[in-house]
Amino acid sequence: MAGKISRIKYYFRIWLLMSKNAFLVVLSQKLLFFVFLTGKTIRFIFFGAFLFFLIKGVDNLAGYSLNQTIFFFLTFNLIDVIAQFFFREVYRFRPLVVSGGFDLILTKPMNALFRVLVGGADIIDLVTIPPLIVAVIWMGGQLNPSAIHVLMFIVLIINSLMIATAFHIAIMALGIITFEIDHTIMIYRDLVNLGRFPIDIYRQPLQGVLTYLIPVGVMITLPAKTLMGLISVSGITVSLLLGIFSVFVSIRFWRFALTKYSSASS
Repeated sequence: MAGKISRIKYYFRIWLLMSKNAFLVVLSQKLLFFVFLTGKTIRFIFFGAFLFFLIKGVDNLAGYSLNQTIFFFLTFNLIDVIAQFFFREVYRFRPLVVSGGFDLILTKPMNALFRVLVGGADIIDLVTIPPLIVAVIWMGGQLNPSAIHVLMFIVLIINSLMIATAFHIAIMALGIITFEIDHTIMIYRDLVNLGRFPIDIYRQPLQGVLTYLIPVGVMITLPAKTLMGLISVSGITVSLLLGIFSVFVSIRFWRFALTKYSSASS
């Protein structure tokens, strides 16, 4: 146990060092940092305003009130932004494979998956996370949840991040096999963006696909519904098992992809 704790501390220190370096690179370009941060903020505000006026015009969305719909939107943003904060390095993975830089990573005394998955946190997303958390807490409080529903909401947010982790690992594994990752990550982003709204608004078979095949509903809609007391214990249990299973499968896929990797120097 002591050895595992020491190993966790070791990787945490490495992550802090890599994140610090990534932050310094971004902060060295202050104008670019300001433009991207402003763009993210404006985009968030405009879509929030769109939701507000949409629900005001029709009274509800698939049976959900204005506050509930906005909470779905905030939950989506919280999960999406945290995932982007931790996994920004995935967007830079393809050049490593194509150029042969991945060869060097494989020779380092560090887990290669750890390096390419969380090797460059995004300071822009870090800046937006605290306001999002405050907004989620405030809007969630308007729904009058019980303590157990709040606890389950937090647990399912963690579970959602596990599923997001599995998606990013699988995308990188696919990138090793096919040398294609840019379009794949964009497809993932487009699918997750469907979770801005509760998946109840979509008709079958799309609703079923987003629930069971591509678990956007489990990632985004289910945590918000749990806070509202709309999900049973069995539903929560199944979602947690899905989160664990998705991480297990993605890691196995990653290991398989490594066996298919052709070194640039070979």
